[in-house]
Amino acid sequence: MRQQRLNQLLELISEHGHVSIAEVESALGVSAATARRDIGHLADQRLVTRTHGGATALGSAYELPLQYKIGRQAEAKRAIAAAVADLVVPGETVALNGGTTTSEVARSIGRHPDLTEDDSITVVTNALNIAYELSIRPNVNIVVTGGAARTQSYELVGPLSEGVLSKIHIDTAILGVDGISTRAGLTTIHPAEAKISADFIAAAQRTIVVADSTKLEHPTFARIRDLDSVSMLVTDRAVPEPLAKALAEHGAEIVIATERK
Repeated sequence: MRQQRLNQLLELISEHGHVSIAEVESALGVSAATARRDIGHLADQRLVTRTHGGATALGSAYELPLQYKIGRQAEAKRAIAAAVADLVVPGETVALNGGTTTSEVARSIGRHPDLTEDDSITVVTNALNIAYELSIRPNVNIVVTGGAARTQSYELVGPLSEGVLSKIHIDTAILGVDGISTRAGLTTIHPAEAKISADFIAAAQRTIVVADSTKLEHPTFARIRDLDSVSMLVTDRAVPEPLAKALAEHGAEIVIATERK
């Protein structure tokens, strides 16, 4: 319960830049004392700056740590993950970068009934949490790239990763992004993560982008690749017409995932 509230508080501060105690009370339905305690907790972790009577975001390109993103668009991400897992073929080598959506994809792949110990896949990932989750699955062989770990996303980045990816072939790269737009293509917040995602694309025969509807036509700081690198976009809602048209012009398929009961 508290974690969900902290998630909401971080999103509120990130969206507005600055919030007062009274605004937190109103938005989250908590007391002033609880609002102050939660702001203090986030400030102690250097996630926000505490101010007199409220809190301020750390910057306009603020990146929430992965553990605080888990609850955002959760149902959409699970629907996307289930749809993508159905697209994975036994025997394939699949790449997964880090993020909450690709973490859900990893879980769906790990428990997919068509993937058994005899009909396994190989997953190449730079995400430590994904490697850990899938390491216990007998139907998945894990290859982890090298690199330096980013505490925000649990991803390994940097030149050590390039040595692995330049020497392997990937059948399907499944990539989470922070934005996909007509103007900027595929984007993320951190340049080092953009680089390894681009390397995954370069090594792959096809690229499936997984992005919930909040990422559509929402460019962020660091470019990964242009839209012509996308084989398929899996999302949860109808894609805005300009983006859908641009993807179609490059031969990309669009899949709208729906929640499964």
